[in-house]
Amino acid sequence: MSDPSEAPPARRGLLVVLSSPSGAGKSTLSRLLLEQEQGLALSVSVTTRAKRPSEVDGVHYHFVSQRDFEKLRDRGELLEHAHVHGNNYGTPRDEVEEALAAGRDVLFDIDWQGAEQIAEQLPDDLVSIFILPPSAAALQTRLTRRAEDDEATIAKRLANAREELTHFVDYDYVVVNDELQTALEGVQAILRAERLKRHRCPGLTAFVTTMAGTL
Repeated sequence: MSDPSEAPPARRGLLVVLSSPSGAGKSTLSRLLLEQEQGLALSVSVTTRAKRPSEVDGVHYHFVSQRDFEKLRDRGELLEHAHVHGNNYGTPRDEVEEALAAGRDVLFDIDWQGAEQIAEQLPDDLVSIFILPPSAAALQTRLTRRAEDDEATIAKRLANAREELTHFVDYDYVVVNDELQTALEGVQAILRAERLKRHRCPGLTAFVTTMAGTL
């Protein structure tokens, strides 16, 4: 039986960011990843946006007032924050840093503004993936079929998509969500490869040195 002290050292957690224009499927992909990937937890953002009928406070988002959001931001308690589609969104800092230190992976369903801020603060822990729709027509159809936003909101999201699409160049990986299962498998392959990267396991050098010394 192997000596537990000879086991490979624990890996530091990583931050997996999924971004896309509204309607490209990042929320669906996030849900499937959380269902199928062990050791992956969703970062629950705070937002000033009104809760949709299908959403649960504390599960999908922490829904807060504008005043409470500003307090969190001004006290430096948000790892990132952004103003998107007329509402504010942000990520609680302490929860994320505790997860990383414990070797847990954290999934972010956020826009390019938030991804940019995380890249500035925790670049070595970040894996960024941009989800593209297969076409403009598909994007418009998906937004309309969702039936949880009014026409004005859908129009605003489509207009914002023009700028959001240009930010794909800032991401490590790009996945086109034409067929959901294929897109999911692509994201899973990225996650599994990133978990094996050498720099995510700081104790690996000492582990290998000790192993070599016993041969």
